[in-house]
Amino acid sequence: MTSDSPRVTLITGSSRGIGSVLALKLAAKGEHVVVNYKKNAELAEDVVRQVREAGGGGIAVQADIEEPDDIDALFEAIRTEYGRLDAFVANAAAAAFKPVSGLKLHHLDRSWAMNVRSFVLGAQRAVDLMDENGGRIVAVTSYGSLRAFPTYASLGAAKAGVEAYVKFMAAEFGPRNITVNAVNGGLIDTDSLEYFYERVPGMAPMNSVIEKVPLGHPGTADDMASAVEFLLGSGAGYITGQTITVDGGLTVVAPPFWADTSGELRAAVYDD
Repeated sequence: MTSDSPRVTLITGSSRGIGSVLALKLAAKGEHVVVNYKKNAELAEDVVRQVREAGGGGIAVQADIEEPDDIDALFEAIRTEYGRLDAFVANAAAAAFKPVSGLKLHHLDRSWAMNVRSFVLGAQRAVDLMDENGGRIVAVTSYGSLRAFPTYASLGAAKAGVEAYVKFMAAEFGPRNITVNAVNGGLIDTDSLEYFYERVPGMAPMNSVIEKVPLGHPGTADDMASAVEFLLGSGAGYITGQTITVDGGLTVVAPPFWADTSGELRAAVYDD
């Protein structure tokens, strides 16, 4: 990459939420963004439109990152369009919110494929597209990797696995001037937060958790995107193998607790 060449960044799951906010931040710097989406082409194309209006460039590429063939096709599209990649942000995630005793084989398989396997396969392919100037890899993780929250075992364990891979990748890719880091989010005000606290039966009320956050409020997609943007930038060139936690102090106090749940969900742990 020459000094006058716009940087090219792939952000998985970037048709909405944190990924789309990050895409616009990078676009404001004149960079190119590959907007990956699974289903909603219209939403992804709208993000690309906004990216271009903000001064950047980009393309939308459909790929289900649970599928290795789709991952291959995603990176081939990048190779065809740009011939290289400067940064890879693993942002897409999914899992079942159930007690460990309720996890079925397909829940375990999907959590691994969606969150861990896709990150490893994506990083392998991203590194192959990075030139002699190196690059950046950032994984978006979440608070369940640090604390045992109700129904979060499947996703939390997967994100802990991703954070472990971050360390190994940092050691292996460092000689190629590629940094690898993670941004771990707490209560972030996105669609996922609403789903977790309002659609998981018996979950502790969201406000009962928010009031325990030291900063007193949930974070925003912009808070997360800003942390990722920092790790992608030149100011973070000597930071690698690290996880930055963006949670307002949530994991210092660590709610919600199983004791805060109710109904059948509480009964999964407590024999009241």
